[in-house]
Amino acid sequence: MTARRQQTRLARQVGELAFAVPAVVGHRLARMALAGPMPGARDRREFSGMVNEKGVAFANAWTAMGWQMLMSQQRLAFALCRAAWMPWLGGGGLALHRHWQNTAQQVMAAGIAPVHRKAVANARRLGRSR
Repeated sequence: MTARRQQTRLARQVGELAFAVPAVVGHRLARMALAGPMPGARDRREFSGMVNEKGVAFANAWTAMGWQMLMSQQRLAFALCRAAWMPWLGGGGLALHRHWQNTAQQVMAAGIAPVHRKAVANARRLGRSR
């Protein structure tokens, strides 16, 4: 994926998160307030699920970011070896700068993807429920 497409996709995901998260939080807070001190079975399932999904999304995000960093470090090592052994092919400072810039975007995109996926799915699901 090109750097421009990656930037556009990351910006879209962040924008969708900006709308989905407040909707989910608002729905769940209202549900907690209406449930009172003795929530029903449906509310208990929703409340316990929301606690579990945060841990899963956090673990998925960190795992994805770690794998993305590992892959980026391997590409950087290859680029440094190529630059050292074949300096006439270019790939000096500007290429390394671009590599680090792309790496940062790729790691952020990998970390946001699981959180985005869950938050948008929750917003859709909770938007349908009554």
